[in-house]
Amino acid sequence: MWKENRRRFDQVTPTVDLIRTYPSDYRVVFVGDASMSPYEIMMPGGSVEHWNEEPGQVWMARLLAHFPKAVWLNPVPQKLWDYTHSIGMIRNLIQNRMYALTLEGMDRAMRELVR
Repeated sequence: MWKENRRRFDQVTPTVDLIRTYPSDYRVVFVGDASMSPYEIMMPGGSVEHWNEEPGQVWMARLLAHFPKAVWLNPVPQKLWDYTHSIGMIRNLIQNRMYALTLEGMDRAMRELVR
């Protein structure tokens, strides 16, 4: 995790630090297209920027176990989601709580987070 994309190599926050720092009653909003190689989700070392000892799905499961109130906002038009395998994989991991990055989608996501 990082706050500024240009600093993503030298100013990172380890994911485990987020879990240790913030209590489980926090709400989490992931924002991204989820369009990646399925290898990045399923395999150790799958990241394109660094070696990760564990698959992305393991970290996603850890995050969701600690922060059960989480949603994913996807900027890809929803009608195209079924054409990218990794979007389906992430949708399954986040238990189908993926919403379009539109006003309506954000409204639905926020309603999910307060349930």
